[in-house]
Amino acid sequence: MALNKRILFKKRQLRVRNKLKKHSGGKLRLSVHRSCKNLYVQIIDDTKGHTVASTSTLDKKLGLIGKNNIETASKIGADIAKKAEKAGVKEVFFDRGGLLFHGKIKALAESARLGGLKFWKGKWMAKEDNRRDKKKEESSEFSDRLVAINRVSKTVKGGKRFGFAALVVVGDQKGRVGYGKGKAKEVPEAIRKATEQAKRKIIKVPLKEGRTLHHDIDGRHGAGKVVLRTAPPGTGIIAGGPMRAVFEMLGVQDVVSKSTGSPNPYNMIRATIQGLLKETSPRIVAQRRGKKMSEIFVKNTNKTETKNLT
Repeated sequence: MALNKRILFKKRQLRVRNKLKKHSGGKLRLSVHRSCKNLYVQIIDDTKGHTVASTSTLDKKLGLIGKNNIETASKIGADIAKKAEKAGVKEVFFDRGGLLFHGKIKALAESARLGGLKFWKGKWMAKEDNRRDKKKEESSEFSDRLVAINRVSKTVKGGKRFGFAALVVVGDQKGRVGYGKGKAKEVPEAIRKATEQAKRKIIKVPLKEGRTLHHDIDGRHGAGKVVLRTAPPGTGIIAGGPMRAVFEMLGVQDVVSKSTGSPNPYNMIRATIQGLLKETSPRIVAQRRGKKMSEIFVKNTNKTETKNLT
């Protein structure tokens, strides 16, 4: 397991380093390497293949031998910034070698920035930042609802081990909803896992006037059976606990529903989602038939007129 982690780390390190070299455009690279006891920093010119400036905890002048903590990392960052200024270097790429940007690495980078060293971002880095920002915006759109949480015990040789299973429904209250389940030894971690899974399983449901369903639906999953019916304005959400959570996160304001099968919240939510997946709107029907919405509605009115005449 440790060997596999090491191989994956090396692959990630080489991938990031090759990308930096490709997109650097001749700019210098600030490379960071960390071992269990020491921290090493170099400013490298990849075009000429030599080191412009370097420092580490092994430098006797700094008096940091045997020290490897956040304060030491800050001093190393300040020292490399001074050496970069002497060498006439103002801007570099920050190559953290596949290490996570926190703790000692973050302290080193912030200290180097305070020392006057600027970190340059290429176009591909800006694109990645934009993607992260979009993901954060999307995640902030959604609200979540905890439906059920179960304590699970496992009997082993030394006694009992307890765990928790959480069921969460996530939605933007504008026609998108999803559900997920998570298991962990602690409740917050189980809820976090369930929320992440729910966000990955989001579905889009067309709503009539943004408040109710377009037509009546029957949903089924295993022993779970549900009936969902459209309702006039002012009806409200008439539904049980797990189903109510789905409708509230979906943004439905008027609906009448009934569970006729298993009361298990997992099966009830799955049956509700399966039913919502069956729903169609006039726009979807018109696209499927290759016609305009007005043509579909005209035919329906003509049929009702003929029925009334007969």
